[in-house]
Amino acid sequence: MKYIIIACLFLTSLEVSAQAVPDTAKKKLGDTIKKDILTVPDTVRNLHSKALAFVPPLALITYGALSFPVHPIRRFDYYIRNEVQDKYPTFHSVAESYFQFSPIAAVYVLNLAGVEGKNRFVDRTALLGLSAVIFGGSTGIIKKTTHRLRPNGENTMSFPSGHTGTAFMGAEFLAQEFSGKSVWYGVAGYTVATLTGVFRIGNRDHWFSDTVAGAGIGMLSTKAAYFIYPHIRNLLTHTDQKTGRTATLMPSYQDGVPGLSLAMRL
Repeated sequence: MKYIIIACLFLTSLEVSAQAVPDTAKKKLGDTIKKDILTVPDTVRNLHSKALAFVPPLALITYGALSFPVHPIRRFDYYIRNEVQDKYPTFHSVAESYFQFSPIAAVYVLNLAGVEGKNRFVDRTALLGLSAVIFGGSTGIIKKTTHRLRPNGENTMSFPSGHTGTAFMGAEFLAQEFSGKSVWYGVAGYTVATLTGVFRIGNRDHWFSDTVAGAGIGMLSTKAAYFIYPHIRNLLTHTDQKTGRTATLMPSYQDGVPGLSLAMRL
């Protein structure tokens, strides 16, 4: 994991060094924050997802779901659990509790470092919030419906893995925003997300199929958000084709007080 962190920091440092010098670092940071947070461009046309993009997460979710009726898949869960117990009987870590949020944090850190993603702060945060709502709602319902016992016997909220799902939701978020810059951003995010799932299995908090399903739901939640958000965005920033009237809802910040402003062109 330390090599992944070093690599991410190295990539970030390269971007910063290419776009800022020590004498103007504070000014550029201020300009970056102003441009990122206070500018609300119309990015809706960049957000549509292709249908084939939904195939990988659906395949992962299907595998996890089949672990209930298909005995060979379930037996593989037990095989992985037994291997972990035999080879790593004393393994215990809380690192995955931090891993799960690191891809999300990376998106905002990269933007502060001056690396521009696909969307500005408002759109980006709205997309993240929508992803979290979809993921949290679906995961909570599935956990309460399936009642799968955890490998450690702690409770019956094992399926799917929430930590793994959050990590993959963030990894897809990172990939959506920065894969246009470099594929390695997505690779780094998905590597950390995979480690999150591995650690959950190592801690005997989840079965293998729990983490696979969690990964699929996390990815699907973000992809769905990027698919749905353009329609929500059009409701908030709308142009009447007949009259030419335009209404735009955007954040405002005046005299230290944040709020919303509505601008309408008649």
